[in-house]
Amino acid sequence: MSIEMVIELPDQRTANTVQRALESYQARLRASIRRTRQRLASFEERYETTTARFLAEMTAEDLEGGDLEYVEWAGEARMLEGLEVELRGLGDARFQLQ
Repeated sequence: MSIEMVIELPDQRTANTVQRALESYQARLRASIRRTRQRLASFEERYETTTARFLAEMTAEDLEGGDLEYVEWAGEARMLEGLEVELRGLGDARFQLQ
């Protein structure tokens, strides 16, 4: 399913500004994804397991940092999912300037 959104702008300059703003936001999403993956890799290296296995099998008691570290790791994993979904959605956007 796709949704069409029409935005009427006063001139080409404004249209270019909107397009650059979307491209800039995509770049920030990509940077956030890289940072989040780095934080996940740190957890994975420290505990010698994947994030998928951590989420499926581990509890806070399995981590040296206990509840706080569990929440941080799980939160980073959820954050990555959300960032990737958002970036994919924007990546599917098509612009048609008239």
